[in-house]
Amino acid sequence: MRHAIIRKDREFYPRMSFFDDFFNRFFDNEFIEDTQRIMAVDIIEHDDKYEIQANLPGFQKKDIKISINNNELVIEANKEETKEEKKGSYFRCERYKGSYRRVLTLSDQTDKEKINAKFEDGVLTLDILKIEPQPVKEIKIG
Repeated sequence: MRHAIIRKDREFYPRMSFFDDFFNRFFDNEFIEDTQRIMAVDIIEHDDKYEIQANLPGFQKKDIKISINNNELVIEANKEETKEEKKGSYFRCERYKGSYRRVLTLSDQTDKEKINAKFEDGVLTLDILKIEPQPVKEIKIG
């Protein structure tokens, strides 16, 4: 009987099937990240602006936070809801907690000071104006 050392490195061996992939990745951090909910986003380029549409069904305007850090646009939506119902001899309590977070890198050719946002029918729409590119500054060697 021969024994061979098998290296289970994903870079060298192709995945056999979804089933194998699931069990190989069960305890990996990547697996946890892959199963988190991701906010659906459409980015539409117009002549003078970029339009970003983010689907946030079930959220309200007060649940959404938009921020800019350096060149990153961060869209966050958090919701926590508790429903209680008392009728006769029974008591029902339901809790829901959910969140979305999406980070988009903005181009240097966007006006980060003039972003218009509106939220209607579960869709967040952001309009980001385009600006002219800054000319490259050449530095002369003295």
